[in-house]
Amino acid sequence: MLRYTLMRLGIFVGCLVVVWGLVYSGLAPRGLGDSNGLWIVLLALVFSAPISFVVLRKERDRASERLVQRVNRAKAGLQANRTMEDAADDTARSQGQAQGQTS
Repeated sequence: MLRYTLMRLGIFVGCLVVVWGLVYSGLAPRGLGDSNGLWIVLLALVFSAPISFVVLRKERDRASERLVQRVNRAKAGLQANRTMEDAADDTARSQGQAQGQTS
């Protein structure tokens, strides 16, 4: 997951540098007033999102699979804990009933 995030951040930074160069060279329009920095960041986001979607498809799928595996392991661990707790509770109840019948 960290690898995917870093790759996505790298694509954004690359787009940010390109957009900054285009704006300051006059090939792309400047923002209004003091909003030029925000304009550059927004343009970089608009360009980097579809690029990341296409270029990082395999890495996103790998990250998704790892996340699903982690969730499944956590679910299995919770189910094992519940099963152990139920078994201990059943054992304690059966011992309590057996002692109640012998008294």
